[in-house]
Amino acid sequence: MKRITDLLGIQYPIFQGAMAHIARYPLVSAVSEAGGLGIIAAGGLSGEELREQIRETQKRTEKPFAVNLMLQMETISEQVEVLITEGVKIVTTGAGTPRPYMESLKQAGIKVFPVVPSVKLAKKMEELGADGVIAEGMEAGGHIGETTTMALIPQVTQAVTIPVIAAGGIGDGRGMAAAFALGARGVQLGTVFLTATECPIHDNYQQAILQADDTATTVIRKAKGGALRGLKNQLTEEHTNDAFSLAALERAADAGEIQQGMIMTGQIAGLLTQVKPAKTLIEEIFTEAELISKSIKID
Repeated sequence: MKRITDLLGIQYPIFQGAMAHIARYPLVSAVSEAGGLGIIAAGGLSGEELREQIRETQKRTEKPFAVNLMLQMETISEQVEVLITEGVKIVTTGAGTPRPYMESLKQAGIKVFPVVPSVKLAKKMEELGADGVIAEGMEAGGHIGETTTMALIPQVTQAVTIPVIAAGGIGDGRGMAAAFALGARGVQLGTVFLTATECPIHDNYQQAILQADDTATTVIRKAKGGALRGLKNQLTEEHTNDAFSLAALERAADAGEIQQGMIMTGQIAGLLTQVKPAKTLIEEIFTEAELISKSIKID
């Protein structure tokens, strides 16, 4: 834990998941100000829109925060230029390889943490010069891989020497303690922060998560490969191509359409029953993880 907090200048080894269309400055700044690592989701933003998100975050906190780059986006080159000129010092990446941009990012003194679903990709990212990886299991919300967190994390930590951040299915201090026991140096939480007071989503979206149980989510598989996890509703039952669109997410997050919108969330949603400030969420989870780690005894 000490290694990742020192490396990034944060108080708690807790990353906030870069949830598309949701991880914007109100949530990001609250998480960073509370001692975690807030992460702006750049997917779907133009360079200037990203610049605005960065500057609005900087107005609200002087603590470190990151930008997540969805590498298949058409605006990616512009986004990289913007985050460098705006002084962002931490980047997470997804949906592709950061190879074309790694030299520019490293020259700017930026720490790079790719999200990976497998040991093979984790090793490739280490060879590429990544400062760490976020190993995400299929319990997570949004786009997912095929391996569970419990199986993925120990295999990744055994295969690489750079810090591993565990993601997918972590919703409280018990999950965080388990991630450390598996070899992770930190955790990334997405679904948990959907229940943060500062999360800019429609109340219907938030309430749907609070009312979810352990079987409330489903996985939709794309015809060309890949999969997406979210709450079961009319849209997922119809399993139309629209379920994969940003418009479907916007309908849920902005308009509160919980039947014809895509409510991306992880399997851990059934644990979450209250809306709390990001600071409270972070402190409660970390404190619980510490207590569990100190009290575990193997008979």
